[in-house]
Amino acid sequence: MMIFPAVDVLGGKVVRLHTGDYDQVTVYHDDPIETSRRWMHQGAEVVHVVDLDGARDGTPSPALWRNLSEGGVRFQVGGGLRTALSVEQALAAGAVRVVLGTAAVHDVELVERLIEMHGSDAIAVSIDVRDDKAEGAGWLESGRAWRDVVADLTQAGVTWMVTTSIRRDGTMLGPDTRLVADVVAAAPAARIVAAGGIASPIDIEHLAGLGAAGAIVGRALYEGAISLTA
Repeated sequence: MMIFPAVDVLGGKVVRLHTGDYDQVTVYHDDPIETSRRWMHQGAEVVHVVDLDGARDGTPSPALWRNLSEGGVRFQVGGGLRTALSVEQALAAGAVRVVLGTAAVHDVELVERLIEMHGSDAIAVSIDVRDDKAEGAGWLESGRAWRDVVADLTQAGVTWMVTTSIRRDGTMLGPDTRLVADVVAAAPAARIVAAGGIASPIDIEHLAGLGAAGAIVGRALYEGAISLTA
C-alpha cells in the first residue's frame, strides 16, 4: 500500500477543507514546499499536491510546480489541469503524474489523448463522489454518475484512479469503504488510490484488504493520528 501525503494549497498555504467546502478551511502550514520536503524526509515516495485555487478557478499555478521540483520533491499534482497544454507544462515542470478531475468527468476524449501522448503512468484521474455522482470543477458543480465515468475512463485506458468520498474528505470519520470496494470492482485493471476520511492505520489496512493500491492521507497526518515513520 502506497501512502501519498496530501498537500492541499490555497492562497499559498497548506490547508485542509472540510468536505470540500472553501468556507471551512484549516491552515496547517505556511510553506507547501517545506511541508512536502518534510513528508519526503519521513519516507513518502510521492506527495499528492492539489492546487485548490486552480481547482476552483480553472487556472493552475506553474510556479508551484517549479518550486516543488526545485525543492527536490517528487509529486503528483491536480487542480485546474483541464487542457493538454497545462498537463504538458506540469509534467515538464517535474510532476511525476498529473491528476485530472474535471476533464475526467466531462472530457474523456482529452484524457484518452493525454494517455496516448504521455503514457498511462503519467495520467491519473480523480473520481470525486457525492450522492453517487463524480464531480469536477473543485467540487463546485454537479457531475455524472460515477459508474458511467469509470466505465468511460477504463475504456480510455486509464490505469490510475483516485477515488474520494467528498462527504468524508477532511473529516477523519473513516473512509467510505463501500465506495472504494465498488470502484475496485468496477475497474479491476486500474490502480485505485483511496482518499477521504482516513483516520488511522487500521483504515489503511482495511483499504488494502479491499484491493486499493494506495491511500491519500491528509488531516490524519497533520494531526498525528497516522505517522509515515511508524
